[in-house]
Amino acid sequence: MAAAEEEAAGRRRCAGYRHGPPWVFKGSALYQLHLVKASTARAFVPRDLRLVEAFGYTLGGMFLARYHDSPAGAFDELVVIAGIVWNPPTSCAWAARVLVNSVEACRHGRKEVGLPSHVATFSKTIGDEPLARSNGFLSVLGIGSTAPKQENRREIEISETKGSSTRHLCSISMPLTGSHKHHKWMGPAIRMSLPSFSGQTEDHPDLLKYSCKVECR
Repeated sequence: MAAAEEEAAGRRRCAGYRHGPPWVFKGSALYQLHLVKASTARAFVPRDLRLVEAFGYTLGGMFLARYHDSPAGAFDELVVIAGIVWNPPTSCAWAARVLVNSVEACRHGRKEVGLPSHVATFSKTIGDEPLARSNGFLSVLGIGSTAPKQENRREIEISETKGSSTRHLCSISMPLTGSHKHHKWMGPAIRMSLPSFSGQTEDHPDLLKYSCKVECR
């Protein structure tokens, strides 16, 4: 019975993507902006796209989300933004890497949206000691991810999975507010539109432009 229910749930999730955009994802998110050296960001941005930069830096960051409802069901996602590129008269974000703990969400990101999506595991704990492990991919872009020592903080360790092998990528430490029971993330409400480029990958060689309308806390 459990296997049949899981298969039925999988069919419903796939059907959610087949309905076409706009796709709605509901959950909690943390969006952190960070200055990234332009010389570093260029390694992740197609050559024909020009970086928005000043004094040798562009604006990158990370978007960490925990969705409880989406076309792929419940899953976690980390989007690492390498920088901003010109799209006259405005600009668009460029994702260097997308990590999700859902095979279906990864497939959709690669095949339909042209994102550099990878399947990963998200291990979460509550702690009050700074993490000592290297932050791997985030460190490449110069993005720090360890919060000052405090009592209420969620530690998230993210590892990429390929077949039977697992490789540690980064560790993120986030402050919490309220009791451990509710596990609420600290931060102001966010409502914005984030225009982005994607594509030029093996699965989707064309350049795509899409917009994420974000409304979260």
